[in-house]
Amino acid sequence: MKNKGIWVGLVLGVVLFLIGFWVFFSGGPSDLPEDPGSGNGGDSALQALPIPELLEDENPEAGIASYNLVARHGTMNFFDGVETLTMGYNGNYLGPVIKLQRGEEVHMKVTNELKEPTSVHWHGLEVPGTEDGGPHQPIASGGIWEPSFTIDQPAATLWFHPHVIGTTATQVYYGLAGMLIIEDENSQSLGLPSEYGVNDIPLILQDRSFNDNGSFLYYDNMMDGAFGEHLMVNGAITPYLDVKPIKIRFRILNGANARNYYLQLSDGKGFQQIASDGGLLEKPVEKEGLFLSPGERAEIVIDFSSYDDGDVVAFKTGEEEIMTFRIGGDREDPSTVPETLAVIEKMEESSATGIKTIELDGMGHMVTLNGRQFDMDRIDDNVVLDDVEIWEITTTGRMMMGTTGHPFHIHGTQFQVLSRNGAPPDPNEQGWKDTVFVGVNETVRVIVQFQHKGVYMYHCHILEHEEAGMMGQLEVK
Repeated sequence: MKNKGIWVGLVLGVVLFLIGFWVFFSGGPSDLPEDPGSGNGGDSALQALPIPELLEDENPEAGIASYNLVARHGTMNFFDGVETLTMGYNGNYLGPVIKLQRGEEVHMKVTNELKEPTSVHWHGLEVPGTEDGGPHQPIASGGIWEPSFTIDQPAATLWFHPHVIGTTATQVYYGLAGMLIIEDENSQSLGLPSEYGVNDIPLILQDRSFNDNGSFLYYDNMMDGAFGEHLMVNGAITPYLDVKPIKIRFRILNGANARNYYLQLSDGKGFQQIASDGGLLEKPVEKEGLFLSPGERAEIVIDFSSYDDGDVVAFKTGEEEIMTFRIGGDREDPSTVPETLAVIEKMEESSATGIKTIELDGMGHMVTLNGRQFDMDRIDDNVVLDDVEIWEITTTGRMMMGTTGHPFHIHGTQFQVLSRNGAPPDPNEQGWKDTVFVGVNETVRVIVQFQHKGVYMYHCHILEHEEAGMMGQLEVK
């Protein structure tokens, strides 16, 4: 009993120390600055949703694509009359959309005009480890990186972002991120909404805070990463989008550093989810709300045909408004959502050669993966090329004030979710995935196969947790 009392006292002491440390050094949420200048959330809501440009393929030869990306510093006016220093690809904030075709040979030229090293990780692409863009492929300031790869995976909505040790979180926060779309013969034959920028719209969800002078306030709360006061879509704060009363396809990326989203329409109407991280689902899934953790993507179709001209409906997460849709115009709609979207070949558990256990533990800067923090010089695991494995991923609840959970991402492959705490996954998680949320005291079993050689990362996609050490690396031989 005496020993038990000592341990309880030690635990309580550590908890109280952590609370005091956080309050002292963070100033607490109540000390966050006011909105910068004359700007405020109301003024920002008058912005139209920006639609990222499609990056131009500079190679006219069929079957071969060449693209130029430039990471650079920039400025933006997120609020009227206030200038914010930013980072972006080929522009001031965020980047263009790169549209690729299955079977295409792709050549990228990435130039780093930043004053610090960066990298470009192709999140969700199945490529050799040398082309993955992780921390082993840094691009020095003023340097150029020229990866090449062939697209050999189904149509999907992916993305790209930095992945360098020590600055991933801040570079993403300042604007380095972009969407990458793969199309294939199946996706182009279904009759889905597919006119980019018209009825096929990218939505990159983020949250940001600002100082009085307009600069970004990067505020790591020492618990679960950096959360911002303002919700943003495609670089605009609570924007609006004018939509016709037809079916609209939205490619949604949770590009936040740490925030989870639960997306719903303000009037309670539902929508159809047609794809997850790695591509189309087998069948559309009717949803009234959609949960996305950092790094996850989904494609949904909202049918606005039941609305009248002049109606306005908001996209919300909880009680917070993300953006609004203003409905009106021509009702002619040739698009459709077929009952069957794709054929997904299920990997059989009986084909697995082994089981890996991944334990995610801790919060803030005191996080571990399998009891260790990331070491660039250590290979944590080895995988045989083309072997099928089962990974059992668990978020522990040992810390009394621990996280709500962790989004877990594996580089260089797509996997299938087998179960959550022994139960089958929801229908919208039964397609291809590369990022999966694992709640506290929850075990998620996935089945995975690597089809390229190289060194790959696996980690929590709360960027502050990743940088604090909740990351490992494996080598595929």
